[in-house]
Amino acid sequence: MSELIGVYAQDHIYDLCTSDELGIKGEAIYFDNSAHALSIIRHSCAHLMAQAIKEIYPEAQFFVGPVVDEGFYYDFKVHSKIGEEDLPRIEEKMREIAQKAYPITKRTLLRQEAQEIFKDDELKQAVMSRINDDKLSVYAQGDFEDLCRGPHLPNTKFLQHFKLTKIAGAYLGGDEKAQMLTRIYGIAFANKESLKAYLFQLEEAKKRDHRKVGQEMGLFGFDEEIGAGLPLWLPKGARLRRNLENLLTKALIVRHYEPVRAPEILKSDVWKKSGHYANYKENMYFTIIDEQEYGIKPMNCVGHIKVYQSAMRSYRDLPLRFYEYGVVHRHEKSGVLHGLLRVREFTQDDAHIFCTFAQIKQEINHIIEFTKSIMNAFGFSYEMELSTRPEKSIGSDEKWESATSALKEALDENHISYQIDEGGGAFYGPKIDIKITDAIGRKWQCGTVQIDMNLPERFELAYTDEHNAQVQPVMIHRAILGSFERFIAILTEHFGGEFPLFIAPTQAILIPIGEAQLSYARALREKILAQSDAYVEILDKNETLGKRIRDAEKQRVPLIVVLGNKEVESKVLAIRDRREKKQYELPEDELIQMLKQKIGEVHF
Repeated sequence: MSELIGVYAQDHIYDLCTSDELGIKGEAIYFDNSAHALSIIRHSCAHLMAQAIKEIYPEAQFFVGPVVDEGFYYDFKVHSKIGEEDLPRIEEKMREIAQKAYPITKRTLLRQEAQEIFKDDELKQAVMSRINDDKLSVYAQGDFEDLCRGPHLPNTKFLQHFKLTKIAGAYLGGDEKAQMLTRIYGIAFANKESLKAYLFQLEEAKKRDHRKVGQEMGLFGFDEEIGAGLPLWLPKGARLRRNLENLLTKALIVRHYEPVRAPEILKSDVWKKSGHYANYKENMYFTIIDEQEYGIKPMNCVGHIKVYQSAMRSYRDLPLRFYEYGVVHRHEKSGVLHGLLRVREFTQDDAHIFCTFAQIKQEINHIIEFTKSIMNAFGFSYEMELSTRPEKSIGSDEKWESATSALKEALDENHISYQIDEGGGAFYGPKIDIKITDAIGRKWQCGTVQIDMNLPERFELAYTDEHNAQVQPVMIHRAILGSFERFIAILTEHFGGEFPLFIAPTQAILIPIGEAQLSYARALREKILAQSDAYVEILDKNETLGKRIRDAEKQRVPLIVVLGNKEVESKVLAIRDRREKKQYELPEDELIQMLKQKIGEVHF
């Protein structure tokens, strides 16, 4: 007897099939956790959730319910107020519906028919207004039906391993001027084990949430009077950021990058010339000065082009590597703002390399080596994705093939694992995206490396070659961290705030037992500051010793040094090492040397 192994799929029609039938029917969708299978499972689960909501709240109207990176969601509106406490009830109803094993069926309607069926549903009318096709598909299960492109599983009984994860507000179609809808997120997997592992990761992620940890540690904050998406860096967070910048700057200097700085506001004429005005205007901020329109920069490339144009360039000058910790502003919608991960003002670790076509491969090799050193320093595993020429693009086939081959060869020679996103490159050149995996297995998009054959042409960049001819250079956009804000958010969650000593905002806290030890604590702090790059605080609040030690622990400082009479007299210090999870004693001079060594031993 043949084993039942999956669901047969062809042209959005689904049926169960056995291994014997596969040769006749074709492709099978297995009940596994592959991207294709999970997309169908989660899409079907979104409709299961909507059906459950409709049964509990009969007046509910639904907008869209797509599959997203974190699972699925549905946007809808109801008259009742729904909160986190209602999710278990909706889940229970979903399980009840799944057990009824409703077939999931598809039918195709003409637009006029669909408009008649959903004539009293303003959200469905809004969905249809966004669809250009004259034929619309509707999926039904039990007495619930909804407009949908599909695909779906053939029956609700296949949906067993799911969990609703959170509830939020969402503007209709992402438009801040439109009505606010309710959005419920959920997750679904092919088996119980995968769901259990994901839920464990979710709980761990809540503990590590950079917004929570950042507040506890006093790293950064936001103020409504200043504006959404505009972070305030508090002293500890600013020190953390400075430590990261210092490490990066040292690495850039030895790799022969030159610092530059461009204005944060430029005339709109230059943004028109670059193409940003036509293609990126809605994400930019503009103002009028002396009857002339200016745009606040959303990226640093145009300023660096102007630096390149500030002098005549020869082939002997290339490659030129310019870097800037450039502050940029982008008009992100309020609904997508998320702590430091998505803000409206951020600082890129930006660099632009101007080189010849023959130098592309060596420059990509340098960037990959640089990336390795940074990721290894923080213990990140990572992978890269190579995106190739899209349908709409500029430049000759020869240039595209040469640039793409240079990226592939560099990745292969460095033994870098990478995926290929066919047609996913920018219109002006191929690119590499850097994706890191954190301590609990989540993947994050960080840096990017893009080869640009568009801006050099638009701005008529040139260098003089060995034959005294004018030749257009290649421009490589390169950001390894992506932005300091996003990278620090990822670091915070990766380490749960337990930053390695070399990057921590405070390396040690001195806790004098009483007033008698305070003068020694101050003298010791000054000595450490003078003789090392470590930052030391004194915790001398008028509180019990136990309370002060707990406060130091909450701040996640690597070393806690308690100072009593014995320590003052002997100059041998009792140290609590959070990273090593042990206690030991060190003479004060050896403590200073240890701090110098640990901070100095890390290089990018």
